[in-house]
Amino acid sequence: MLLSPPLAVLLLGLQSALCLGLGGQNLWLLKDKVLRSQEQRAQRYLLESWKAFPARSKGGWTEPREGFFPQPLDHFNRRNNATYKQRFWVNTELWEREQGPVFLYIGGEGALTPYSVLAGEHVDLARKYRALLVSLEHRYYGASINPDGLTDQKIQFLSSQQALADLATFHAFISQQYNLTRSNTWICFGGSYPGSLSAWFRLKFPHLVYAAVASSAPVRAQLDFTAYNKVVSQSLSNPIVGGSLKCRAAVAHVFSRLDQILKGGNTSGLEADFGSCRKLNGSDDYGEFVSNLADIIMGTVQYNQETPDNSIANLCQVMTNHSLGSAYQRLVLLNKNYMASMELKCVDNSHQNVLEKLRSTEVKPYGVGERQWYYQTCAEFGYYQTCEDEGCPLSRWMTLQSQVGVCAQIFGIHPGSVQQAVYFTNEYYGADHPESSRIIFVNGNIDPWHALSVLKNQSSSEVAVVINGTAHCANMNPPEDRDPPSLRQARQKIDDQIGIWLASAHQYPW
Repeated sequence: MLLSPPLAVLLLGLQSALCLGLGGQNLWLLKDKVLRSQEQRAQRYLLESWKAFPARSKGGWTEPREGFFPQPLDHFNRRNNATYKQRFWVNTELWEREQGPVFLYIGGEGALTPYSVLAGEHVDLARKYRALLVSLEHRYYGASINPDGLTDQKIQFLSSQQALADLATFHAFISQQYNLTRSNTWICFGGSYPGSLSAWFRLKFPHLVYAAVASSAPVRAQLDFTAYNKVVSQSLSNPIVGGSLKCRAAVAHVFSRLDQILKGGNTSGLEADFGSCRKLNGSDDYGEFVSNLADIIMGTVQYNQETPDNSIANLCQVMTNHSLGSAYQRLVLLNKNYMASMELKCVDNSHQNVLEKLRSTEVKPYGVGERQWYYQTCAEFGYYQTCEDEGCPLSRWMTLQSQVGVCAQIFGIHPGSVQQAVYFTNEYYGADHPESSRIIFVNGNIDPWHALSVLKNQSSSEVAVVINGTAHCANMNPPEDRDPPSLRQARQKIDDQIGIWLASAHQYPW
């Protein structure tokens, strides 16, 4: 079926190249906004690409094929015959069938869409190298889940190990469907948690995938992720992205004041000034309150310049502008601007409401999966972004105990078990020393998640690319005129490396 570009654009949705982390509810809302912004960038890019190929203007674009195929619910227990239907997309438009490679885009913590095979760095590379584009939605996210999948009994089958086994089965399925041979070299791509999966697929299934690109991949699990807010602190101070020491100091000062007010227990002024939907009821609500405010700072750093109004430079212009009043009043203004951009009448700071949302087993085949991702942090990764050390510029109410405690309340996973799960994950995959080959680890040094990735070459074929001044998964977006030289150079280095690897695959069949 052929689509005109405008209709193809309408079919685009949200991609999942975002590491969810945890944080408060504001960070989840910001993630959705960033995803919508990425969708709009993809729309513009597709229209521009369409205009650049006038030969296609009469017929339009070929709609990527959406499909579902049965996957075992449990790959590691053959007595369990249960299955679920996993969603995928295929784009054959750029493919040279005889020897063209296969570029696999790996889905993550949210619904996958046709965007995954229509636009992005991997699609630009596929155009150059004449690749078959395929993408696979992660089990238990989007539409790739059974109606009872989020129950306490069934959510146990959600894991990175099961997801990698899904990729192996998908490899066989696509190979059969399109009569692929060893001449069709597979390379996988992923960003954030899918970036880790991309590296791990190459690590655990080297006979199936020849090389991998792992962007912003937090391959080292960590229970207490204190480094996240250390990078936030450094980024707020970095003049390259519009930060300054004065900005960092103003942020630290105002959160210290908030902590003092909360310690005193008189929160009526905070509730009014920061638009709380209801009265703050005890320490659990206090934690949600400061987490939601911290999300504005953390999210701005993690997604710097992903949306027109979301940048470290804009944040610091407000926080260092004394004409706007005290640092407290400047944070009030930042919060008001955030609420306006999200069209929020008030901010929900109820911890009980958060727990109720995480307990919900209703399956929603769109957006991000909050219950699913929190379960994965409890059962595998940790990644809890805390602020209990002196170097953190945010609130000391953001504690490890409060975040790990949710694992026990929602999933019955004891804090000690979370620590053991993190230890096992690092032992199973090798953390930030995976001892693999033909993997490119790409990170921006503004992104807080780069602290858990591979930042130095591990070998001649485990290559680290660190991009100065860019944030989370920046290299995966379609190129724009405003991209800094460091980002352009990184994309070229990735392109060159893939070209070398594809040439070696054809010269020395693997």
